[in-house]
Amino acid sequence: MEIIILESKQELGKIAANKGAKLIREAISERGKANIIVATGASQFEMLSELVKEDIEWSKVTAFHLDEYIGIPVTHPASFRKYLKERFVDIVSPKEFIYVNGSGNPYEECTRLEKLISNHPIDVAFVGIGENSHLAFNDPPADFETGNAYLVVELNEDCRRQQMGEGWFPTLNEVPERAISMSIRQIMKSKYIICCVPDLRKAQAVKETVEGGISPVIPASIMKQHEAVWLYLDQDSASLIS
Repeated sequence: MEIIILESKQELGKIAANKGAKLIREAISERGKANIIVATGASQFEMLSELVKEDIEWSKVTAFHLDEYIGIPVTHPASFRKYLKERFVDIVSPKEFIYVNGSGNPYEECTRLEKLISNHPIDVAFVGIGENSHLAFNDPPADFETGNAYLVVELNEDCRRQQMGEGWFPTLNEVPERAISMSIRQIMKSKYIICCVPDLRKAQAVKETVEGGISPVIPASIMKQHEAVWLYLDQDSASLIS
């Protein structure tokens, strides 16, 4: 895991997007196409706003979506489908964007997504780390063993409080208790991982991820087993690293 500490979240977004874009262009150059994973949440604002400005042949890119709440419509302000449509898909028009649909039968949706992603080996995964060290919506203790590509997961209270704290929901009771999430093993199959983690509220999770052992209790720690991960931090999120 290569750790890059920038002065601000704006610089973090720009440098991370530039690195990710370079890797996407390399995949297109080598294979004529690229497959990527795109994350959501407040931690991805700056990176996504820069990524959409990059010179990439988006018509050769297929993108997958990491996770989505179960039971909220695409029109809901907190919907990750809405987030990605407005901040990414409508701007760059990729060849295909495969959304996670949390509105129907979640188990059938997991099966549908698994079939699709099995035919699209991932070149670049853009991810973040939650305040409880979750990776996608894999809250601690995360399942490091399942071979399923997508899972129906229960969101713990720390995770749900983060979603409320970021302003997506007015009260804790309105935050869904379940979601569909890409699994840990599926994320780890990605050739390259770009992980963007700004803000002071993520400092403890970053410290545990970087300095602790590899454990399901610290889901993001699994990335230390990957051969090509870039962890982008700002001064705030890096503030507790020894």
